[in-house]
Amino acid sequence: MSTTHEAGWAHAPGALRGPAWLEPPADPNALVPSLWSSTAHKRDGDLVVGGVAVADLVAEHNTPAYVLDEDDFRARARAFRDGFADYDVYYAAKAFLCTAVAGWVAEEGLHLDVCSDGELTVALRAGVDPSRIGYHGNNKSHPELRRAVAAGVGRIVVDSFAEIERLAQVSADLGTTQAVMVRVTAGVEAHTHEYIATAHEDQKFGFSITSGDALEAVRRVLAAPGLDLRGLHSHIGSQIFDSSGFEVAARRVLRLHAQVADPEAGPGVTMPEMDLGGGFGIAYTTQDDPTEPAQLAAEMTSIVAHECRALGLEAPRLSIEPGRAIVGPSMCTVYTVGTVKAVALDGGAVRTYVSVDGGMSDNIRTALYDADYSCTIAARASSAPPVLARVVGKHCEAGDIVVRDEFLPGDVAPGDLLAVPATGAYCRSMASNYNHALRPPVIAVRDGAARTLLRRETVDDLLATDVGV
Repeated sequence: MSTTHEAGWAHAPGALRGPAWLEPPADPNALVPSLWSSTAHKRDGDLVVGGVAVADLVAEHNTPAYVLDEDDFRARARAFRDGFADYDVYYAAKAFLCTAVAGWVAEEGLHLDVCSDGELTVALRAGVDPSRIGYHGNNKSHPELRRAVAAGVGRIVVDSFAEIERLAQVSADLGTTQAVMVRVTAGVEAHTHEYIATAHEDQKFGFSITSGDALEAVRRVLAAPGLDLRGLHSHIGSQIFDSSGFEVAARRVLRLHAQVADPEAGPGVTMPEMDLGGGFGIAYTTQDDPTEPAQLAAEMTSIVAHECRALGLEAPRLSIEPGRAIVGPSMCTVYTVGTVKAVALDGGAVRTYVSVDGGMSDNIRTALYDADYSCTIAARASSAPPVLARVVGKHCEAGDIVVRDEFLPGDVAPGDLLAVPATGAYCRSMASNYNHALRPPVIAVRDGAARTLLRRETVDDLLATDVGV
């Protein structure tokens, strides 16, 4: 329950104490290792990632800029590949994708999940084997389906009766057979934000198991001569830490799997595969405690094995989608502080606003999901005591917040570099040109060297689609 005040939330009792989990640090210069990529550390106050000082990157590339730790990304990809050795592991293109990252995904032995023609284009341009690509989406058009089938994507996850008809027509037109999975909603309320919980009944994705639509979708796919039903797909949400949700979902999906295999209760077809989704959580702040991939694999495998024994089923081939868990912790965003403003509030309280040269155009998650982030001063050490600060962007929105609450050195000042960890997922991929901002570059670092994966947008890029110019 939140406390309100007629003058606004900032005037409510306790509003300036910050969240209960956020404690004043003994040293505001120190990093919390769990929030940063594996190579990130401080050296005499300077943040170093991949062997490269962030201040040196800024001298060459300016700010804002995304910094991607290649070794960390690859290590996390391998951890899921090896931890889920008996599964097919699909990297989520929607979290972050460019041709270099698509190449890393392929080199580390992962599959790739796309959900748009643009993501498919990047994957193919990067040389990803189409047979290792899965295609998602709740509203795939006829041209999108045709291109995916013609390219030879490994599987298409169908999401509506209309799509089944479209895909069947496309397969017939191309004279081919397309592997298909049916996305189902298991009625699970995942412990995450409403907008990223995707298995409850009242939302746009999938076919409801409870209503019978899922079984009907299976029947229609089986009836289409150009479609090859591989199995059921379930996804309960994103930023998930608790495996209990997967247990409930697996039980309900496997019951449907058994019904499909039963010639009396269903069509009598044994499906060889099942996708459990994923959306595993990462540490954005000290309140987050993610589980290691190997432990997740053991828990999920045990859940499926237990349910299969109870139903008398042979366990299907499993696949998972880690979501943000690979790229999320591998990237940080670096900003330059422009202003520091101490705002006096009722009762003598003071709110310290630290304004940076980016904001909701490069990280919408705080505004969209009420997400929490951390940050650190990146290019000097300070002996000043910590103050509770709010890091905000430069856009014309009161909700343009980057870090809602964090302790920073009390002498934080214009010109300081400030770095925000765990920005690899859904930051650059959801970036916009709001207020005609230019989207930042993505700079990969490894072994003391840096290279640009995505360059900074220019004014020419901004005006390229403006036909009045």
